[in-house]
Amino acid sequence: MTVVCRGVRGATTVRSDDREEILRATRELLALMIHLNGIQKEDVASAIFTTTLDLNAAFPATAARQLGWLDVPLMCSHEIEVPGSLGMCIRALVHWNTHHPQDRVQHVYLREAQSLRPDKTVLLSSVDMQELNRWIEEQLRAWREK
Repeated sequence: MTVVCRGVRGATTVRSDDREEILRATRELLALMIHLNGIQKEDVASAIFTTTLDLNAAFPATAARQLGWLDVPLMCSHEIEVPGSLGMCIRALVHWNTHHPQDRVQHVYLREAQSLRPDKTVLLSSVDMQELNRWIEEQLRAWREK
């Protein structure tokens, strides 16, 4: 099978412009993207994170570092401001080297961001959130020890 670079999209929202809330929501988003697609960090080419203009308390890319993406090129930016668009939103675009065809890539839209792509909404009932949160905590411990 041929390996190609695919884009994996995701988005989530937060209730406030708070550093810890932004990082927690971004870690959850990335963890789900990783879990649902079987992404290995060594297969990630790069990732771009954006926030709406009402969020500036943290770089969402910090959450990727906390999950072990220490050698992955990461970038943060703001979304363009479109009247009436969803606010308090964090978006991610992960460039992933994989053999999966595009139609097997699972994009993740959480919280209010589900309105952006209702056709791509993940059924969280199929995910063991306790197991996912344990994995996130393990990654955070390893990151803090470095």
